[in-house]
Amino acid sequence: MADLLIELFSEEIPARMQASAAEALRRLVTDGLVGAGLTYANAAAFATPRRLALAVQGLSTHSPTLREERKGPKLGAPQAAIDGFLRGIGQTMADLEIRDDKKGQVYFATITTPGRAAPEIVAQVLDTTIRNFPWPKSMRWGSGSLRWVRPLHSILCILSTEAGAEIVPLTVGGITAGNSTRGHRFMAPDAFTVTGFDDYAAKLKRAHVILDPQERAAHIWNDASQMAFAAGLELVEDKALLAEVAGLVEWPVVLMGRIGADFLNLPPEVLQTSMREHQKFFSARDPKSGQIVGFVTVANRDTADKGATILQGNQKVLAARLSDAKFFWENDLRTVTAQGLDGMGAGLANVTFHNKLGSQADRVARIAALAREIAPLVGADADLAEQAARVAKADLRSDMVGEFPELQGLMGSYYARAAGLPEDVARACVEHYQPLGPSDSVPSAPVSVAVALADKIDTLTGFWAIDEKPTGSKDPYALRRAALGVIRLVLGNGVRIGLTQFEAKGVAGVVYENYYRGKTDTADTISRISDLGVPDSISSEARLTFEGSIKAQTADFVAETVDFVRETLGFDVDAVIANLLSFFHDRLKTHLREQGIRHDVIDACLAMPGNDDLTLLVKRAEALSAFLKTADGENLLQGFKRANNILTKEEAKDGVEYSFGPDPKLAETPEEKALFTALDKAEAAITPAMTAEDFATAMAAMATLRAPIDAFFEAVQINTDNQIVRRNRLNLLHRIRATCQQVADLTRVEG
Repeated sequence: MADLLIELFSEEIPARMQASAAEALRRLVTDGLVGAGLTYANAAAFATPRRLALAVQGLSTHSPTLREERKGPKLGAPQAAIDGFLRGIGQTMADLEIRDDKKGQVYFATITTPGRAAPEIVAQVLDTTIRNFPWPKSMRWGSGSLRWVRPLHSILCILSTEAGAEIVPLTVGGITAGNSTRGHRFMAPDAFTVTGFDDYAAKLKRAHVILDPQERAAHIWNDASQMAFAAGLELVEDKALLAEVAGLVEWPVVLMGRIGADFLNLPPEVLQTSMREHQKFFSARDPKSGQIVGFVTVANRDTADKGATILQGNQKVLAARLSDAKFFWENDLRTVTAQGLDGMGAGLANVTFHNKLGSQADRVARIAALAREIAPLVGADADLAEQAARVAKADLRSDMVGEFPELQGLMGSYYARAAGLPEDVARACVEHYQPLGPSDSVPSAPVSVAVALADKIDTLTGFWAIDEKPTGSKDPYALRRAALGVIRLVLGNGVRIGLTQFEAKGVAGVVYENYYRGKTDTADTISRISDLGVPDSISSEARLTFEGSIKAQTADFVAETVDFVRETLGFDVDAVIANLLSFFHDRLKTHLREQGIRHDVIDACLAMPGNDDLTLLVKRAEALSAFLKTADGENLLQGFKRANNILTKEEAKDGVEYSFGPDPKLAETPEEKALFTALDKAEAAITPAMTAEDFATAMAAMATLRAPIDAFFEAVQINTDNQIVRRNRLNLLHRIRATCQQVADLTRVEG
């Protein structure tokens, strides 16, 4: 067995590419070695800013000799067929042998592929890997044709055995493999030779290079945390920044500085974002006040002055960056003070959201109308919800968000407080974007929930109305995330909301607005709306929120809009909202499957009325899932399926539907009479339970039917010769089916 060490030494590799590049090197090389017949024990890849390295342990020294028998043409076959077979295997007639087969004698060839030494295979695999490496971006340099992310300087490739280390003979793009590498660019630039991975890692560390990115990240975090603690501060956790900084340095040296007093009045998120985005600095905050007062930077070398010069230069650059941030902050506050948050957002009318969905101001007005309608359903004040929706996007026109787009919403909350708006409105400015992903928190404040739902529903209905739905893996407008956000908002807050009514209004509203925008006459706005079929009794205030846009502000206006789009314009609103509801259901299935609810159980509940009420739907699915895990539930399901199968078969045969109420007077056996009694008792409990949406109680009542149904099928013959009794028993089966179907469509449940 041998150990393989590979290093590809180059100019600086972008930090964002290092992890994927190391994994690609490991995968391509090991797959190539295995494909060529070698085996290995384990492999590990590493990356620093200037090198990719791979260590493979327990590598076999030779590939095995392979023997393959291949069947050829029959004896006496045309010579052309025999010649073609020989060309395919690279042999002559003298190499063939004749054997008896089921259909006579045939030619057989034995093909022997000799094994190869590991160095030959490694050279071939590494050459292919380097030439076809999957960099997101690559470059050529000099006069060669080789492409790499940055100019490739050297290749280290050695096989180590008990007998010693052997350089693998390999030349790629004019670079010949060897057994030497270099350390830190400034602190240890001279070349040195290595004999194996342990020697390589140890000598690199002595040459001021920490090979393992995880070790570099741990070193940075430990030193930075201790430095902050010693200064009475705490480090703000930022895993993404830590991984990035670990990819920028080979020899991390942690330095800490203080933020100038002139900038301490900036919001902490502004300080953190500015330092992270522009300088790659970690933030250090005062644990008592929560204010960010310091920063941690990571240098790539030791210096004689312990980093003082580096720190001084960084502080100068940081002061310039924070001066910009301070200017943006103060300028935005002046705008809010003079014009209010509405004034800041006035420019949204000039910002196109989508060419078929109007401007950002159009969208804000739609969201405000929708938030006002949703508010009572989530326990929010309608006026506050509308107010919050109207200012929630205003910060998109602020200087600060223009510089740092990731602060949208958060800055809106600061500006809302500065404008003296209610706290609920300020919270909604930042929380209406949530949840942004599966791990993001779900807002619970009623006003925030109303605006967040309105925002996401408007996005979905708008893009469905213009037929811009996700396809395959493509989802440029993050509509899957928006749908999952609606689901988590509804379920996380127990919101009872029928999505269909809002889908219809949203889809119709967009179609209506697009139709209005296409009007070219010069009559005033009210006249144009009247021309479209909206009655004059609707006030102009209810029709419009600003010149050039039509908004559904009242229930009557909404109804007129939906009817007009459906009937006058001939737009199939119902098909669009059905498709959108199906999209919600697909996202919900994924969400529930992650919680252990089977797909067939979900399908059984989706088939019931009210499936646009996601809270009701999940409540039903959870109860049914729990019920089917019990012995009573499992056995009752079998009894139901037996009744349904017999009834379906007999109805198809007779060409009639046996749905007339069965008569207990025609019951002949004790088991039949007992089933009538059990159904009466169960229905008396199930009906009020279903009215109260108490699915657990309803299913408990259903469970009492298990024994009577089992006994009925054991003792009673359905297809008796007496046709009156037969029809009555088939009607009884229908009653069993109808009783069980009140909770869910059990025909869709497997088992």
